[in-house]
Amino acid sequence: MYRIFVVEDDPGIAQGIFDLVVLWGMEAVLAQDFREITKEFQEAAPQLVLMDITLPFYNGYHWCQEIRKLSRVPIIFLSSASDNMNIVMAMSMGGDDFIAKPFDSGVLMAKLMAMLRRTYDFSTAVMVLSHREAFLNTGENSLSYHGEKIPLTKNEYRILFCLMENKGKVVSREKLMERLWETDAFVDENALTVNVGRLRKKLEAAGLESFITTKFGVGYVIETS
Repeated sequence: MYRIFVVEDDPGIAQGIFDLVVLWGMEAVLAQDFREITKEFQEAAPQLVLMDITLPFYNGYHWCQEIRKLSRVPIIFLSSASDNMNIVMAMSMGGDDFIAKPFDSGVLMAKLMAMLRRTYDFSTAVMVLSHREAFLNTGENSLSYHGEKIPLTKNEYRILFCLMENKGKVVSREKLMERLWETDAFVDENALTVNVGRLRKKLEAAGLESFITTKFGVGYVIETS
C-alpha cells in the first residue's frame, strides 16, 4: 500500500486530501509539527509527498530541500500562487510537479497516481524503511544516511531489511538464515555471523554505531529505545 505524506497547514484542506487518498485505497499521514517536517517524513516513510508552499516557520521550498538530502521520493507542491515564478521555483528546489489551489479532487488524484505510476512499478510495493535517519529503499535495495549511500551486498541488504521490517522485535538467527538462503536446511551459522559482522562495520564506518544489537543465544534486534 502506498503512503502519502501531506504537508498542509490548512486543517480543512489537509483533511480533505486525507479522506481522498484513503478513498483511493492508500494511506495518508498528515504533518503535525511544522517545525519538524523532516523528522515526521522519516517516521512516515512515504512513497510521495504533497507539500504546500506557504507554511508556518519554514516554507515548502525549505522542507523540499531538506527531504532531498535524504530521499528522492516524489514531491508534488500545492500552492494558491500559481504564477510561473512559483512553478519554476518549485521545480528548481527539487519538486516533481505543481498543483494550483483551488484544485479539483479528480485532477489531484490523477496527477498523484500518474506520479506514482512513473516512479514505481504498481506490481510491487515499494517501501522505504527508516531508523535513526537511515533509510532503506526497497525499490533500489540501498541504504542512505545523511544523504550518503552505503553500499550493501545482497546478503547484507536482506539481513537489514528483515531487521528493519521487524524494528523493536528480536529476530531469531533461524529466521535470518531462512531469509538469506530461503531454506532452513544445510546452512552454516558461521556465515550469518560473518555477514552480520561485515554489515555492522559498514554501518559503524558511516556513523551508525550500535545500530544492530545482539541478543545472545536468540538473535538480533534494531532497538527503538
